Amino acid sequence: MIAETVCSAVAAAGLGIAAITAYRKRFLKAARIAAYALVPLGLVMTGAVQWVADTAFSPVAWAGFGVLGVAWALLATTRAVERRRRGGTRKERKAAARTAQPDAVAPGVSAPSLGQGSRPASRPAATPRETAADDFSDIEAILKKHGI
Repeated sequence: MIAETVCSAVAAAGLGIAAITAYRKRFLKAARIAAYALVPLGLVMTGAVQWVADTAFSPVAWAGFGVLGVAWALLATTRAVERRRRGGTRKERKAAARTAQPDAVAPGVSAPSLGQGSRPASRPAATPRETAADDFSDIEAILKKHGI
């Protein structure tokens, strides 16, 4: 009963301040103040204030909050244990899944025969000696870039 009286008084005071603000030709600010002033009155009229008052003084409600806290703690603990078992954070697991290359064929199945393509090769295949020289030149460039 006292909460409803206080909320109604706050709403009346807020509407009075809004009226004074509107008298000073600040209509936008007055409308905003009026909106905030009507919130407590609306809460009283919907019964939300009575529900909060009943909940605040109810031992059953506080026990319910305790049960919710225990449930949250259990969920958080199980997630932490699961994360530790899997290893790494969620971002690390997603990055590993993105970089993993799926096999072209299922295990135990022979690889498909890939014949000569319909397009001719644009240049002849490099000899193993040329490929190795290219690889070492790339490595040399990287080392020079880093001053090694």
